[in-house]
Amino acid sequence: MNTPNKLTLLRVIMIPLFIVFFLYDFVPYSNIIAIVLFAAAFFTDWLDGRLARKNNQVTNFGKIMDPLADKVLVSAAMVCLTWTKIVNPWITIVILAREFTVSGIRIAAAAEGNVVAASIWGKLKTSWQFIAITTALIFMQKVLIVDICMWINLILTLFSGVDYVVKNKKYLSYK
Repeated sequence: MNTPNKLTLLRVIMIPLFIVFFLYDFVPYSNIIAIVLFAAAFFTDWLDGRLARKNNQVTNFGKIMDPLADKVLVSAAMVCLTWTKIVNPWITIVILAREFTVSGIRIAAAAEGNVVAASIWGKLKTSWQFIAITTALIFMQKVLIVDICMWINLILTLFSGVDYVVKNKKYLSYK
């Protein structure tokens, strides 16, 4: 197993740890540990992609597991933030619906032997997801800055989702 795939698996392992430290205050500074775990997991996403491309270590496992790990990380964070009433449930539902729709399109494309790369809008959305979720984790309460970041996140999520569906609608047809 190559380094990028190991980093992807590390991200998957960090997700339940993030959830435990976020939801349960059983050690001093649990919330800080949760923030560090979330940031580290997000960093592995950037790093594994960079290493895979730089070292020509792109694998089928990485093509499927990397975006899936990202979706699970974002989903876990959004559900935790909703559970603690920091984020409105409907925002989380819309964001998760976009993430699963895009995953479905990627799976359909993969079934036909194609890989659909993220657009600039998807990358911008991902950056804002990190900013919005990290801001919410830092403040740990519903405040204006968290709401603003989540609204920007929501708008970019919707825009990138529509862009993705329109550009890849051929994978939505029945054969």
